[in-house]
Amino acid sequence: MSAQTLGDRARRRKSIGDKFLAEGGRRPPAWKLVLRYLLLLIVFAIMVGPFLWQLSTSLKGAGEDIYSYPPKLLPSEPTFDNYGKVAELIPVWDFALNSLKVALANVLTNVVGAALAGYALARLTFRGRGLATVAFVMAMLVPVESIIIAQFMTMRELGLNNTLTGVVLPGCIGALNVLLMRNAFSNIPYEIEEAAFVDGANAWQRFTRIALPAVKGTLAVVAIFAFMGAWDDFLWPLIVLSDQSNFTLTIGLNYLHGTFANNQRLVAAGTIIAVAPLIVLFACLQRFFFRGVGEGAVKG
Repeated sequence: MSAQTLGDRARRRKSIGDKFLAEGGRRPPAWKLVLRYLLLLIVFAIMVGPFLWQLSTSLKGAGEDIYSYPPKLLPSEPTFDNYGKVAELIPVWDFALNSLKVALANVLTNVVGAALAGYALARLTFRGRGLATVAFVMAMLVPVESIIIAQFMTMRELGLNNTLTGVVLPGCIGALNVLLMRNAFSNIPYEIEEAAFVDGANAWQRFTRIALPAVKGTLAVVAIFAFMGAWDDFLWPLIVLSDQSNFTLTIGLNYLHGTFANNQRLVAAGTIIAVAPLIVLFACLQRFFFRGVGEGAVKG
């Protein structure tokens, strides 16, 4: 970048700041800025601190004390041996593959199902549309624990117990995801669809060619929520699965807390293995995620 370009940007920023002050705006006092950044650092430490500590513990060797005082965040001799030991003790990669299958199936069913249902609630006219919307809202208020027995009995009657299909089916379409898609579709100007209707486009063509491209951000939000919900789920796979070959990663890592509870380095390494895919997914879709948060926030 040339010096002239940098100079032009600096002058433009200065002119914007001068205009802001001329219109009566005031910069906040210095102590307020310090307080804001201090609060941000506190929130950052609370949210990211535990993850950094687990990462540090997973990289510490057997000869390094993880309970030293004062605590040391940086390992003196970082090592990846703990990750190899986790793979030796449990078939962690098989468990991760099962979790990946469940998560991808959950993403696919939620993206497709929530998009179709959300478009119908937002754009199509049919009897009982308001009641259907209320039903989705009420579904969000029902605790999962109150219906988990009914879900288990249903899976048993269908012969899907101890299968990955039985893990996916109850969460294949989330009520929250449907409402997110409904709000996103509601924000699309009606004039665009009316013009397409005049040109002869049917409901399916308006959905695929006009509505879906306009809500890519919300689709990314739904995909992230669906993946995280399926990947992190512990209670339902624990109930419906009994064969170790079908265990998901969260269930398989539970062995580290039982038989090997004294070795916190292995527990930390297993935790990082479970969290890493979520970080990668969010890093890849973050720009779509933040765009999608605003797509359905204007009106409901």
